[in-house]
Amino acid sequence: MKKTKTQKIRLGLFVIIGTMLFTAGVYFIGQRRDMFHKTFTISANFQNVNGLQKGNNVRYSGINIGTVKNITMVNDSTISVTMNIEEKIISHLKKDAIATIGSDGLVGNMIINIVPGKESMESVEDGDVIASYSKIGTDDILSTLSVTNENAALLTADLLKITNSLIEGKGTLGILLNDTIMAKDLQQSIKNLKIASNGASRSISELEGILKNLQTNDNTVLGVLMNDTISGQKVKDIVQNLENSSVSIEKMVDQMNTVVDDLNNSKGAYHYITQDATAVQSLQSTLQNINEGTEKFNENMEALKHHFLFRGYFKKLERQERKAAKKAKNN
Repeated sequence: MKKTKTQKIRLGLFVIIGTMLFTAGVYFIGQRRDMFHKTFTISANFQNVNGLQKGNNVRYSGINIGTVKNITMVNDSTISVTMNIEEKIISHLKKDAIATIGSDGLVGNMIINIVPGKESMESVEDGDVIASYSKIGTDDILSTLSVTNENAALLTADLLKITNSLIEGKGTLGILLNDTIMAKDLQQSIKNLKIASNGASRSISELEGILKNLQTNDNTVLGVLMNDTISGQKVKDIVQNLENSSVSIEKMVDQMNTVVDDLNNSKGAYHYITQDATAVQSLQSTLQNINEGTEKFNENMEALKHHFLFRGYFKKLERQERKAAKKAKNN
């Protein structure tokens, strides 16, 4: 009898525990498949689902709101993913929401993340298709990294060649690095350029100061010429008159040259006097005789002044001259 009761107790406990486990399993599976919640269906199209499977979670702003219901191949470049979404979230999910495929942690299952759109629109309805965004997959990242590594290897090889050339003194830069004399010359050239640049800067500063003084100081001649339009016009007139005078002088010189040429080439008195030496001597003798005659005439006139016959006449002339001088002085 005891053995039979023990068996019955064990059998009862097994049935009770099994029923409880079955009920819990059904409950959790129902929770997983949204069997005990009212849901609605939306979908999104992707080019690559990156290992997404039925039953994976759907999240909205980090909150689980549903599961993946179905994955269907539409064509060779489009995959449709249907999602069961809890009905209570329908008022928060808008039609401009965007669906993306990501992973639950670093090594977790793939999930669908739904992010809100930028503009406030109407809420989604059962059967709507929302926009999607495909992130770069791991394979694409690895492929890009592979190409980058190859390019880095080529770049490293080229840099190694350039470094070896520089060390061996090849090329202009290699010569500069290895030739100390040329390096010193280059340093000296740079110093000279700096000195020349400083001198040019000082000259420019001085020139700016001169120009400033010319603009602000009207006392200098150049400042007056630059700032006084009337003086500037006068200077222009003077220059123009000088040009006209230069032309007139040039014409006069030409005329004088013509007269000189005519005198040299003619047979007149000038040519006769300048070319005939005898005539010149005769002319000199005549002039000498005239001078001697003039002196003798002056002596005779002086003698007449002292002669008693003409003395009164000359005294009368002297009195008249003194009266005229005195009258002119009084006036």
